Amino acid sequence: MKKPKLHFDSELPHQRAAVDAVCDLFHGQESGHSLFTVSGDNDDLFTPAAGVGNRLRILPDQLHANLNEVQERNNLPLSSLSDLADERDLNFTIEMETGTGKTYVYLRTVYELNKRYGFTKFIVVVPSVAIREGVHKSLQIMEDHFKALYDGTPLHYFTYDSAQLGQVRNFAYSSGIELMIVTAAAINKQATAKIYQRSEQTGGEAPIELIKQVRPILIVDEPQSVDGGPQGRGRQALRAMDPLFSLRYSATHVDVFNMVYKLDAVDAYQAGLVKQIEVAGGTVEHAHGRPYIRLEKISTRKDDYTATVEVDVMRSGRVVRQTQRVSPGSSLESITDNHVYEGLLVGDVTKSRGRSEPGFIQIHGGGIDEYLREGEAYGDIPVLERARHLINKTIRVHLDRELELRSRDIKVLSLFFIDRVSRYRAEDSDGAPVPGEYAKIFEEEYARLQHNPRYSTLFGGVDLDSEPSAVHEGYFARDAKGKPKDIKEGAAQDGADAERAYDLIMRDKERLLSLDEPVKFIFSHSALREGWDNPNVFQICSLREMGTERQRRQTIGRGLRLAVNQEGQRLHGFDVNTLTVVATESLEQFAASLQTEYEQDAKVSFGRIEPHQFSSLLLPDSDGMRLGSEGSQRLFAALQKAGYIQSNGKIDAQLLHRALAEDTFTLLEEFVGLETAVVERLQQRAKGVTINDRDERRTVKVRKQVFENPQFHELWSRIKQKTTYRVDFDTEKLIADAVGALKEARQILPARMVWTSTTLAISERGIETGAAATSAPQLVDQGDIPLPDILGELAEQTKLTRRTIHRILSGSGRFRDFQRNPQEFVSLAAEKITEARRAALVDGIKYVKLGESDVYAQELFLTEELHGYLGKNLTPVAKSVYEEVRYDSETERKFVEDLESASDVEVYAKLPSWFKVPTPLGTYNPDWAIVRRLPDGEQRLYLVIETKGTQQESLLRPEELGKIKCGRKHFEALGTNVTFEQTDVWRHVTFTA
Repeated sequence: MKKPKLHFDSELPHQRAAVDAVCDLFHGQESGHSLFTVSGDNDDLFTPAAGVGNRLRILPDQLHANLNEVQERNNLPLSSLSDLADERDLNFTIEMETGTGKTYVYLRTVYELNKRYGFTKFIVVVPSVAIREGVHKSLQIMEDHFKALYDGTPLHYFTYDSAQLGQVRNFAYSSGIELMIVTAAAINKQATAKIYQRSEQTGGEAPIELIKQVRPILIVDEPQSVDGGPQGRGRQALRAMDPLFSLRYSATHVDVFNMVYKLDAVDAYQAGLVKQIEVAGGTVEHAHGRPYIRLEKISTRKDDYTATVEVDVMRSGRVVRQTQRVSPGSSLESITDNHVYEGLLVGDVTKSRGRSEPGFIQIHGGGIDEYLREGEAYGDIPVLERARHLINKTIRVHLDRELELRSRDIKVLSLFFIDRVSRYRAEDSDGAPVPGEYAKIFEEEYARLQHNPRYSTLFGGVDLDSEPSAVHEGYFARDAKGKPKDIKEGAAQDGADAERAYDLIMRDKERLLSLDEPVKFIFSHSALREGWDNPNVFQICSLREMGTERQRRQTIGRGLRLAVNQEGQRLHGFDVNTLTVVATESLEQFAASLQTEYEQDAKVSFGRIEPHQFSSLLLPDSDGMRLGSEGSQRLFAALQKAGYIQSNGKIDAQLLHRALAEDTFTLLEEFVGLETAVVERLQQRAKGVTINDRDERRTVKVRKQVFENPQFHELWSRIKQKTTYRVDFDTEKLIADAVGALKEARQILPARMVWTSTTLAISERGIETGAAATSAPQLVDQGDIPLPDILGELAEQTKLTRRTIHRILSGSGRFRDFQRNPQEFVSLAAEKITEARRAALVDGIKYVKLGESDVYAQELFLTEELHGYLGKNLTPVAKSVYEEVRYDSETERKFVEDLESASDVEVYAKLPSWFKVPTPLGTYNPDWAIVRRLPDGEQRLYLVIETKGTQQESLLRPEELGKIKCGRKHFEALGTNVTFEQTDVWRHVTFTA
């Protein structure tokens, strides 16, 4: 069986930015390690005298300056020097949305910290066996990738095992890169955990003493689950390791210490780094013959014992399912005015005591005495009947997805979460395993759909009798005898029973991606959500109530990663990457609950922007200077005054759209030149995360009249030809441009000491500071600063030869700057040389047509399906080759209106994602192809149009501008008289024959 070997892209901008955010904190740190001698009663003459550990030699002021520079670059609030006051407890926070490569980032950061500074000892602390096994599997999968990236540098990694403490000894004494993975449960009980007890395996020392002396760098995965609160046992255990510093990675931080990088749900979704989400929501109608009550949530406010329940309320003679607030003693008949609740009262209301003890309420009276936990319901349709509908819907969505993706070599997986193993796998009277109720329902529904003519092409040559049992499998915790069993969420996940389930899941990860593997429907215990993810999960169905918003987010988190094909290559674009959640609630209910969780748990502010979130904007004509934190706050205040941002940070999207449409959006003189960047930032934050309705998903149909129109045939014949390119690289001009840019680049400042004095006043309000006075800076002698291999580093970053880099640096005459501050100069040089290289690539590119058969055939419109959502990103049209146009922005939607209303537009197409132009900066997908009739009524112009929100080249990102220039050269090379233009409004551009 061919198992796809996962490929990793080392150049993903968001991952590089997250790695650099950590590594750049230590600019000025010399490379090296420290030696230590183990103390204690150890007479073993064969024991080495010294272990190898980390050391940090950087002044607090320099670390603080580096931290603030990183924070401004990443649009984050600035930390104060006092936030770094405790040198034995340095913590830095990295927030990355689920599915964006958090594990890859922190493992690559290990290699990068070693490369730059010589750090060698790392410990990854995780909250559960699930994540521990996931990290271990990631290290195995990524090992070859990192070896290729870091010249074969070896990394020794192991999972901490209290029965093999000798590994900790090797960890301490090894001079290579060592990485230990440990669960919080193994370290947070100082009275009993073996890590705190002396052992012969560690030379008579307690393992913790060896760990403390190497000053490890801690990587805390999901710290909100490790800490146990600010003073919890987890935090105490982390501090007991005496780390050099701690890096805290999560999507949902509770406590934030010195945030250095943040990629939240909005940013990840807008950048297409995760799948888009759609909901297939099934709600029951006209089933009101018995009392129905569903517990939504219990108030978390102190001394407030009210709950929100969903009940059937009588309104104007008809029943409406609504939420109501109740408290102990509430009469449900009175609240609903519905006689089916006669005699039914709310009893005790018990608040939650954490994840493992959810809140519940009692309902009693009329022969009923039930307890409902959050998310549970009484009086709903029978459990198995509901499960049958959910399973059927999931199978149908799965098979539809297979029809869409089969031509792209993509294995489609679906994931079911259940709350009781016995519903999937039961036992007969002799104890032998037999299919449970869910397994039987699945096979019945799957067999029924196999005979549906819509899916007949998927089952050619398949044995329909045996197929249903072969395509599903269950992954559950197992006891010592191998029998599946239920486990509770929470602490029990660290047990040996759960570990056996994770071993199976992680072992089968690549196998499940293979088209040769028949299993494509996976049943798993709800408690295993945290530990199982697979990039090709396209459908998720929870066969239990998703009672809390946290459960919703955990559920979708298993399927957010971008899909891979059979070559292991990651695929991009929402055409492929759509996750369908099959749920027994409406889209509105699911979306509202999910948004609540994002806002409360992940601190995501939908539709809002904060004062520091313009800090990274590059000032025009300033040689790379950023707006900075103070400038960002001034810009924020100016936008508030203009009405674009409300007092609570909420963006007035309608006012912004109107100003753009009327061309009245302006900024104060101080910020002129930043208009496009500011609008882009506002629009990105205003959009948020879109959750679509599966029932509104449409396969966009081709309009036959336009497809067969002679003018569309002519248009397509002029643009269908594929090309390749070569670059006539003018090396001398590149060197001259790079030398000039480096000479003119910003000054590299030497290390300086700045004194700040202020007065302290003690009052009943606390200690307050007065006005601060700052002295003139004084130069600081840093002694001998170790110089990195600048030629090697710049050659790797810019993809130029060492010889070319040497000529550029020599010509710049800035060697003293390199000596003064090596890391800052390397960053500056890489930026300027990369800009010069990009310009040289675009200027020197020449396109050549491929053979006559190398074309984008017009028939691709018929075979490559296009999907969208009515009312979200589809608009009905008359002149397009598609019956609806799928737009990606408000600018595109307005442009469609222009084309439809323009009398001189005959036919047009929004060019699909499969229409690509190769460029050295990545593939380029133009926006529009249009046929315009000239005033004489006889002649036509054939046009390709790019809509980018601005016609000023200076306001476009360099990569975008470069791709557009390459696109223009591609269409010129075709020689078919196609006009390539950039515009946002049809009437603003004059076209001539």
